[in-house]
Amino acid sequence: MLPGADGFDICRQLRDMLDIPILVVTARKEDIDKIRGFDRGADDYIQKPFNPNELVSRVKAHMSRYERLVKKNRDPDVIQIKGLYIDLNSRRIYVNGEEKVLCAKEFDLIVLFASNPDRVFTKEELCERIWGIDSVGDITTVTVHIRKLREKIEEDPSSPIYIQTIWGGGYRFKK
Repeated sequence: MLPGADGFDICRQLRDMLDIPILVVTARKEDIDKIRGFDRGADDYIQKPFNPNELVSRVKAHMSRYERLVKKNRDPDVIQIKGLYIDLNSRRIYVNGEEKVLCAKEFDLIVLFASNPDRVFTKEELCERIWGIDSVGDITTVTVHIRKLREKIEEDPSSPIYIQTIWGGGYRFKK
C-alpha cells in the first residue's frame, strides 16, 4: 500500500541484495498478506496499530539473532559471496556448489578480487600484485587470466556478474 511501489516487491528486492533481517510493518491484516510477506523474504510481520515497545523488542531480537548467526558462520579462511565459496586453506573454489579447478594465478586473482569487492584494480596493479614486480609491462597476461577465470566462474562470461570490466580503469569484483 506504498505510494507508487509494492511493499512485497521491495521486500524481495532487499532480500536479493542484502542478507539482513527484514521486518514488515503494515496495515494489512489478511493471512494471505502475511504469507506473501514471508514468501518474499520478510523475517517478521507486524500489523498496525502496534505497540512501539514491541517493535523495538522485535528489532533488537532480530539484530541479536543476526549477529550471532553472522559471527557463528564467519570463517576467516572462507570467502562467500553470492554463489561463490572460496576456501583459502585448501585453495578450492565452488560456484553454486560445483568445484571449479583454477590455476594458481587464477585463484590468487579471485581471492584478491573477493577480498576487495567494489575496488577497481588497474591491469598494471593486478600484474604487480599477482605476478610480481618482474612481470610489470606484460599486462596482456592479466587480460588472458581474467578471461579464463570468467569462463570458469561466470554463468555467462560475455556478461559477467562477478568480475566487471571498468573501461579505462581496469577490473572490479561486484559483491
